[in-house]
Amino acid sequence: MPSLRLGSIAPDFEAQTTAGPIKFHEWIDNTWAILFSHPGDFTPVCTTELGEVARRAPEFAQRNVKLIGLSANSLDDHEKWVKDINEYGSKFGPTDVQFPIIADPDRKISTLYDMLDEQDATNRDAKGLPFTVRTVFVIDPKKVIRLTVSYPASTGRNFDEILRVVDSLQIGDKHRVTTPVNWKKGEDVIVHPGVTNEEAKTLFPNFTTHKSYLRTTPLKVD
Repeated sequence: MPSLRLGSIAPDFEAQTTAGPIKFHEWIDNTWAILFSHPGDFTPVCTTELGEVARRAPEFAQRNVKLIGLSANSLDDHEKWVKDINEYGSKFGPTDVQFPIIADPDRKISTLYDMLDEQDATNRDAKGLPFTVRTVFVIDPKKVIRLTVSYPASTGRNFDEILRVVDSLQIGDKHRVTTPVNWKKGEDVIVHPGVTNEEAKTLFPNFTTHKSYLRTTPLKVD
C-alpha cells in the first residue's frame, strides 16, 4: 500500500486495547486523536514517555484530543508494563495511565500505518520481526492525518512540541492563520496568504505588514 501522507485518511482498524476492543474511527468519534507507537513493552525511553503522557492527559483533554498508544506486545504484557509506568512515573508527579494501549503483537496495525523499522537491522524481536518505529500521528475529527513524526529509539519525544502543533492546527482551522517559527499559544500569528488585505482589515484589524507576503497579527483565543 502507498505510504500515508499528511492529508491522508487515517486507516480504520479493529484492535484489542487495555481499555477493551475498539474500532478506531468509532473510537475517535468527533474529536482529535493522537496515536503514538512503541517498539516494545518494558523499554526504558518509552516507559518515561507514557508516564509523561498520563500526567499531561488533562492538557490534551482540554484541547478535545484523545490519546492512544500502541506497542507490539500482548495485552498481558501491557497490563504489567502499565504498573511499571505508574510506579516509575510517580517520581515526577501523580501518574495513572488511563488512555488505551493497543496490543499489536502480529504487527498488523504497525504495518497498516507503515511504522516498521527497516533501517536498523538490529531493531527486531526474537523471531526476527521488525519492531515498530516510534511514530506520532495527529489525526483530526475528519480522520485526516495532520502530523506525523518518527523518532529514533534512543531519543525521547517532546510532548511540549506535540501540544504546540495541536494548538497551531486547531487555531489555523478556526481563524485562517498560520503560525511562525517557535510560536507558542498567545503569541502573534501569521495571516493566511489566502486572506486579502481587505479581508484582513475586517478579520484582523491590528495586523502588521512586514512583507507583501508576510503579515502578522495578535489573536485572542480561548
